[in-house]
Amino acid sequence: MSTDAVQTANGAGQLFQLLRDGIPRTRAELAKTTGLARSTVAVRVDELMRMGLITPVADAVSTGGRPPSQFAINPAAKVVVAADLGASHATVAIVDLAGTVLAETSASLDIALGPEPVLTWLVDGARELLASVERTVDDVAAMGIGVPGPVEHSTGQPVNPPIMPGWDHFDIPAWIFEHMPVPVLVDNDVNIMALGERGLAWPGVDHLMFVKIATGIGTGIISDGRLQRGAQGIAGDIGHVQVARGADIPCQCGNRGCLEALASGPAIARALRAQGIEAHTGSDVVDLVKRGNIDAIQAVRQAGRDIGEVLTTCVSLMNPSVIAVGGSMARVGEHLIAGVREVVYSRSTPLATEYLSIVQSVAAEHAGVRGASMLAIEHALSPESFTAAFLPV
Repeated sequence: MSTDAVQTANGAGQLFQLLRDGIPRTRAELAKTTGLARSTVAVRVDELMRMGLITPVADAVSTGGRPPSQFAINPAAKVVVAADLGASHATVAIVDLAGTVLAETSASLDIALGPEPVLTWLVDGARELLASVERTVDDVAAMGIGVPGPVEHSTGQPVNPPIMPGWDHFDIPAWIFEHMPVPVLVDNDVNIMALGERGLAWPGVDHLMFVKIATGIGTGIISDGRLQRGAQGIAGDIGHVQVARGADIPCQCGNRGCLEALASGPAIARALRAQGIEAHTGSDVVDLVKRGNIDAIQAVRQAGRDIGEVLTTCVSLMNPSVIAVGGSMARVGEHLIAGVREVVYSRSTPLATEYLSIVQSVAAEHAGVRGASMLAIEHALSPESFTAAFLPV
């Protein structure tokens, strides 16, 4: 690409950042906001139109004479692939730049099968979905993936994931790129769920915690409007915080008394089996609760209290406005959340809980895919990625 072409692309990219929010603007409004000459804005608008990244929308209200034309981002210009990989399930979707899901598929898939079988399913599924919406790999601006374990976000590699045998330091982005040459962003699944929940239900909230309760237990933390990953990508890993009530219960991480060993879906099922009740999975527990089984309801309520015990400390540390509870065990409804509220509201300071909402996830099973798509879209449309993603060399 020539120097002039690069300068034009960079200028168009800067203008594009203003239009990313989807709000239609006229050339005059863009010139006023940027301080650029109208002729310069016109050239850059034409360039973005040529690339298909923006599109004319309904004309603005005229103040006399011909109504000025407005322009906004073209959501169909590119797509992203979003994938939510859980311990025993997987979902992949094709999403446009406005966050609208164009196609989606899910399957029962054991993450313990290892990286190559799971990622092969992901890539094959993505290709099939692209074909179903008449798109190709060339239309993909980026891919976002959530996995159920700690991730070194800068490399996209899982780090000592307890329930992901064979995945430790596996280079997910490099493997994907060999089979589908697109930029790949990888994060812990509960982190992307936090992004998805905030984007869908709480866009104006800058301090939010998303608690995923399923095969494992983890928390995604958004503070001051930004996702907090921590130094090694394990911020929010509350599943392996010790709870006094379970001091003698072994956890798969090698310690005893972890919250996950007490309050996860498999842990609740194990406690019910000890009472002679047939329950082998978290789904079995959910079914029992929905059928009104008193023992299951009490076990779930106690699990909520155990989770609330750990979250009480989190509330003091992070001072969130919202705690959203999701994951497969959230399907038990208010019984689990009631236990969380019981402990958090009684043990936290009144100032910390005065405006604190502890609620069931609004995004629910869609939180992961939505968050993964947001991760990919944000990367693809960032100033650093704009030229590489949309302008061929």
